Amino acid sequence: MAEPRAGRRTFGPVVLSGLVTAALAAVASAKPWIDSTGGGGDASLTALDTGTRFPLASAVSLVLLASWGVLLVTRGGVRRAFAIVAALAAVALLAAVIDAYVTLPDHAANSYEQLLGRSQSQGFTGWFWTAAVCSVLALVPAALAVRLVPDWPEMGSRYDAPGAREKVEPDPGPPREQDLWAALDEGRDPTDTNTP
Repeated sequence: MAEPRAGRRTFGPVVLSGLVTAALAAVASAKPWIDSTGGGGDASLTALDTGTRFPLASAVSLVLLASWGVLLVTRGGVRRAFAIVAALAAVALLAAVIDAYVTLPDHAANSYEQLLGRSQSQGFTGWFWTAAVCSVLALVPAALAVRLVPDWPEMGSRYDAPGAREKVEPDPGPPREQDLWAALDEGRDPTDTNTP
């Protein structure tokens, strides 16, 4: 009896923390990660963000957010599969942030040199550091989900789509007089219970 309660206790906090970290990572990944003004340069450069974004991190963070949404409303094997997808997406997000940390400053510097004919000193924005922290924090609920998902409560089948439910034929009730006459017209005995 203690196990279902433990599953209920961990479900809310783990799913909520997974959703929050994935949503923050998605927002932060959609913003520029390199300061395009170089800390006080030309203000018109703030509109130019060539080489300051990392679309891979944005895509992976959206996959992570979607997997948490699916994990919230499914059950059984599908829920277990999406817990694994969430864990893999969290690892991929961390790898994307590390890759951006290594490659993005050089890529942004080369882009500005080509476009403007001069180099700028770029630094990472607060959005990058937000995404970095969220990518590390996203690993924790994803790993907990993989481990705890069998104990979590599931939605009942009444929330399934109408086509997904088993079709139950209604009870025909007593035969109507018209059905009895139709059986006689077809040459069947309407009182015989063994005949369909």
